[in-house]
Amino acid sequence: MSVESLDIPEIKIIRPKKHGDERGFFSETYSKASFADAGIDIDFVQDNHSFSAETGTVRGLHFQTPPFAQDKLVRVLRGAILDVAVDLRVGSPTYGRHVSAVISAATWNQILIPIGFAHGLVTLEPDTEVLYKVSNVYSPAHDKGLLWNDPDLGIAWPVSKAQAILSAKDRVQPRLGELPAVFHY
Repeated sequence: MSVESLDIPEIKIIRPKKHGDERGFFSETYSKASFADAGIDIDFVQDNHSFSAETGTVRGLHFQTPPFAQDKLVRVLRGAILDVAVDLRVGSPTYGRHVSAVISAATWNQILIPIGFAHGLVTLEPDTEVLYKVSNVYSPAHDKGLLWNDPDLGIAWPVSKAQAILSAKDRVQPRLGELPAVFHY
């Protein structure tokens, strides 16, 4: 597998090896030992699977607060997404900045988003399925969010506010300036 850092170096793009022949392919998409050898030593405890029927479905920007904060390893089983991570670590040189990457079944890549970042995505194709590992269980009391289109973030979403398909919860999340300091660098 290969691992590359994005402009915020804690965010990683991971490309597992894919071995194919006339029957199809085989890929080891996650191995605790291989990840540890690459310097990524995270205990994932749960897999989450989402399906979005429509292009332009926005999920996020989400995070959980301590003690239920989560690292996430995100991959796409079918379709494609633009995946976004926003640095929420007060004192970080990249606080309030974001990075994004296209993650797709076709490119067979994954993105690692550590604790301290808000995470969101928008589907780029219909019938997109996303599978992601998390390092902590879901806790409704610690489930928080950030407004997906907060103008202070400057995220170049490939969908307008009018076109975005959002949950009721994601329509009313707070802006970055309204968030309490939860994560520290």
